[in-house]
Amino acid sequence: MKVILTQDVKSLGKKGEMVNVADGYARNFLFPRSLAVEANAQAMTELKNREQAAQHKIAVETQAARDAAELLEGKTVKISAKAGANGKLFGSVTAKEVVEAVKKQYGVETDKRKISMDDIKSFGTYEAEIKLYAGISAKIYVRVNE
Repeated sequence: MKVILTQDVKSLGKKGEMVNVADGYARNFLFPRSLAVEANAQAMTELKNREQAAQHKIAVETQAARDAAELLEGKTVKISAKAGANGKLFGSVTAKEVVEAVKKQYGVETDKRKISMDDIKSFGTYEAEIKLYAGISAKIYVRVNE
């Protein structure tokens, strides 16, 4: 019997896969535990629609990430910070501050964990990389001044 898994089953497959199983296994184990549904026309249509929706979502997110990378590539983000007499900052400029500055100056929202940069503890210009999506990133410059 062909069934579509509604949850991951350890020795059978992942959620959303269509697998061929014994009739008794399906009736006595998978169906009562809601681990699978019978692969009829309606279930096949729903599975196909879910896959198309997932592909469309990935395509939209990828295009948005490409647009954001194109907008940010090579741009300079300006951040103001307070420093002592010798030019050394009080604390440091963090990824969170860079994310807020990018959002304010360019309107692109990112996550602070997606920014890789060196520690910024003095005035100057530093290079940072923002990972926007799998395989899509942009290099920006962070300028710290008073």
